[in-house]
Amino acid sequence: MKAPLRVTGIDHVVLHVKDLARSKKFYIELLGMEVEHQSSWQLFLKCGNQGVALFEVEDGSKIHGGNEVNHMALRLKSGEYEKVKAVLEEAGCEVSGRRGDPRCIYFSDPDGHRLQLLTPAEQ
Repeated sequence: MKAPLRVTGIDHVVLHVKDLARSKKFYIELLGMEVEHQSSWQLFLKCGNQGVALFEVEDGSKIHGGNEVNHMALRLKSGEYEKVKAVLEEAGCEVSGRRGDPRCIYFSDPDGHRLQLLTPAEQ
């Protein structure tokens, strides 16, 4: 049976951090990752063809390092946002997006693990 969607790789893994500046220094100066883009509360780093995203939690929020991954982001080989969304909804997935990013589709696997599909950029 041919799958209706084709994932080509892991785009990035998200880690929650308490201090974004401290984590940025660690991942860049110790591990040699490079900044792809950042905001006041998130930092996307490149490591080869994959990425690590650091999301700073709000004050007082707990981090469960080693026990929790926020979501796994997967790149799609092809597919338009609305068509991909329809395929997921047809499969029974509850789908959401991210404000300001027309390529991101979030949903959960059967065990509740959060996944994100990145549709290809328009060319």
